[in-house]
This record gives sequence, C-alpha cells and structure tokens, in this order.
Amino acid sequence: MAEHAPAARRWELLLPHQDRLRGLAWMRLSSRQDVEDCVQEAMLRAALHRDLDEDRVGPFLTSVVLRLCVDVHRHRERSRRHLHRLHPEPAQGPEETVCVAAEAAWLLQQVRRLGGRERDIILARIEGTSTREAAGRLGISVKAAEGAFTRARARLRRWHSAGLEA
Repeated sequence: MAEHAPAARRWELLLPHQDRLRGLAWMRLSSRQDVEDCVQEAMLRAALHRDLDEDRVGPFLTSVVLRLCVDVHRHRERSRRHLHRLHPEPAQGPEETVCVAAEAAWLLQQVRRLGGRERDIILARIEGTSTREAAGRLGISVKAAEGAFTRARARLRRWHSAGLEA
C-alpha cells in the first residue's frame, strides 16, 4: 500500500494541469485525437520522470506538450513529402488528383509493411538520400543497402500488381 502513495501523489500534482494542456494543444493542432494524445503522452512522461521537480510541474508539462505538438506537425509534413515524392507528376483534373493521392497513400502504407532495413532504405530514398548516404546513416555496407533497396522495390511491385488484380 505504501508503494502506491508516491504514485497517487504524483498524479495529484499532474491531473489539475490537464485542461490547461488541452487548451495549449488545441491552439496548435486541429484534431481532437492529436490533442488528447499529446496531453496524455505529456502526463505519462511526467508521471514516469524520476527527477520531476514538484515545484516546476506546470512548466515541465507545458514544454512537453508544446514539443509533442511540434512532433505531430513534423510527422504530418514528412508524410506529405513522402506522398509527393511517391507520385510527383501533376494530375489532370480533380478526379485524377484524388486517385493519385489515394495511390500514393496506399503505396506509403505498403512501405510501412516492409521489414526494418528495407523500409529504412526506401524511406531514405523517398527523402532524396542516396543509397550510399543511407547505408552510412544505417551503419551498413553500400552493397547491403543496394540489396535491401532492390528487394524492397521488388516486394512493392508485387504488392502493387496484386492490388491491381484484386
């Protein structure tokens, strides 16, 4: 029972900040789910932080929520860039625009299904990184990176063909 007392005390310090944090996140994000995710993540980080200064809980939570909001925007922008790089040619009309965006989104989902190294190499190439640079960043040989890239492209082609046949 004594072990639960510090945890309960910690949550008593954190919970009064929830509404304020939601307001901060809401001013920066458009999705209620993103707002709630950021606030809950900040609360968990604070609850699990070993050296949390009880006198600075508010500023700590504010800083974490603001940084998490930035992370959400970065993730969205990165996804948007990936979609654009997967299918960059301009569409002819609104129907074509919708189809191109849907196909690019589907392909990006397929990239996420790939295994670790193959996924990392494909995402690096989508970002415009050369195979040599990606190999250096991942700490593998250029030959291993080229092999992973080739396997990933072949797998993506198979999945794409199978999707068109269905």
